Amino acid sequence: MIRAVLFDKDGTLIDFERTYGPATAQVMLALAGNDAGLAARLAEPVGFNMETCSFNPASVIIAGTARDMAHSWAGMLGESDTETLTARIDALYLDYSRTSVVLFAETVPALSNLKERSLSLGIATNDSEAGARDHAEQAGIHHFFEFFAGHDSGHGYKPGPGMVLAFAEAMGFDPAEVAMVGDSLHDLEAARAAGAVRIGVASGLARAEELQPASDHLLEGIGALPALIAELNG
Repeated sequence: MIRAVLFDKDGTLIDFERTYGPATAQVMLALAGNDAGLAARLAEPVGFNMETCSFNPASVIIAGTARDMAHSWAGMLGESDTETLTARIDALYLDYSRTSVVLFAETVPALSNLKERSLSLGIATNDSEAGARDHAEQAGIHHFFEFFAGHDSGHGYKPGPGMVLAFAEAMGFDPAEVAMVGDSLHDLEAARAAGAVRIGVASGLARAEELQPASDHLLEGIGALPALIAELNG
């Protein structure tokens, strides 16, 4: 019986490239002090194309954290304090992405349906918790969720199980009663490690054939999620 659903944010609820493509270009230019050449060099190790504002499917930005980006960029930026750089990256993403948040068309109908079924809902993202809350507010979906966790919330970050276990505990359910829904292998591995149901969605940049072996169930997007949960709950 699934009693609670924990969602990844980007690529699952939010259209990743339309939201983060423009924001990432602005973040890199800001970090580079508007030096276009340096910004282009920052883009290379994280798998981002500055000209098209698009991501390589293996980009660290897709499933990683600001800390991962800080480690990639510290040397080029002459920064020795990666924690300070991490905080700056989070702040810049918060500033630049809030104006470009784009939901998938099926996000609101799916969330509304699940809440009507009295399921507890949460968000677990490798973005910052402030970023998750802000994006949910900007998109008008904040009221659907009872739990938010980011890489800085104290539960670790995906693919570790900490966010999933914290959600289950906060909602008062066994992890086996929780479904983790996400578009990356990190999301599905976090669910597996916590003992939750793994629901992959092929709405992000990962290919369906990559997600299939790691998923208990694989959907094209969360529009199909209410019907799946109704079926699983009998």
